Amino acid sequence: MAVSAPDALYFTNSDEANELLASEPLALLIGFALDQQVPVQTAFSGPLKIKERLGTLEIAHFDPAQVEAAFRAKPAVHRFPGAMATRVQDLAALVEEEYGGDASRLWREASDSADLKKRISALPGFGDMKIKAFSAVLFKRFGVQAAEGLTPSHPTLGDVDSREKLDWYQSKKREHKAKMRAQQS
Repeated sequence: MAVSAPDALYFTNSDEANELLASEPLALLIGFALDQQVPVQTAFSGPLKIKERLGTLEIAHFDPAQVEAAFRAKPAVHRFPGAMATRVQDLAALVEEEYGGDASRLWREASDSADLKKRISALPGFGDMKIKAFSAVLFKRFGVQAAEGLTPSHPTLGDVDSREKLDWYQSKKREHKAKMRAQQS
């Protein structure tokens, strides 16, 4: 499945944020790191806010107080700005140390699905559900073959290729969560 990189990932209402997610691999990773207990649009708008406030996404060596201040500035990057500032700075540090600052090496150099899963699971805040969702985006939007075996059959952000499809995905996600809650009770 040969897929060329998209010009934008339609995870926010901002063209600039959507283009950043598609063009800067670290932005995509940061968006996924922030995708927890906030709407998808909030999480994936975060990388653009960080870049605008700090001038870069490569914040591994920034003063943690400066990073946290950028996360807390209104509108806040996340509803938990302190914890997420730390998580994103830790993520940037891991990308710098393990991949020489090139986040795309995480998936470009993965030998297979098992290797890719191991690499993604080493990222701060990436559990099983996030690994599947991120893999779906890598496979369906960027054609990363190593991600195919990690891509779930249910709807994910990987299926989002337009603003309308984001609304569809969010509706399916709510249905899926309601079904999971019903099964647990």
